[in-house]
Amino acid sequence: MSLRIRLARGGAKKRPFYRIVVADSRRARDGRFIERIGHYNPMLPKGDPNRVAFDVERAKHWLSVGAQPSDRVAKFLASESLVELPALREQTKQHLPKAKAQERAAAEAEAAENAAAAAEEEPEESAEEEASAEEEAPSEEAPTEEAPTEEAPTEEAAADEGVANDGDAENEGEKS
Repeated sequence: MSLRIRLARGGAKKRPFYRIVVADSRRARDGRFIERIGHYNPMLPKGDPNRVAFDVERAKHWLSVGAQPSDRVAKFLASESLVELPALREQTKQHLPKAKAQERAAAEAEAAENAAAAAEEEPEESAEEEASAEEEAPSEEAPTEEAPTEEAPTEEAAADEGVANDGDAENEGEKS
């Protein structure tokens, strides 16, 4: 018979309370057990001494007989130096992006590195380009000054269309 030291759930809905029990591994989680050796109340704060309580002598006995603790119970027993702390399992990789998305991200990172390297190598050329752009800027400002004079009539035309559209909306309301 393979023995497990595990948690058996009790308590109300959304108010869990666990008994630390020694049971046959083939039995149901909350089913028949051999011995109750403690309890665990996750509703209490972590520093509370009543959060986890178990009989250390009985736990030692069952470990010597060959009972295997569950992961959570092993953490409790490790706090009393009865067993080694279980190794952390690697988390699932379902939350990570898939292969194509990782390739795209790597390509974007590489392109960003190349752009940064190119910017560092040619700072002198970019300074010259900025100077030439400043010289061209005054010639571009002249057409922008003329644009507001052209826009004024179109705004009046748009206002006239708005009045016409309001009349259309009233006509539609009368039809329905």
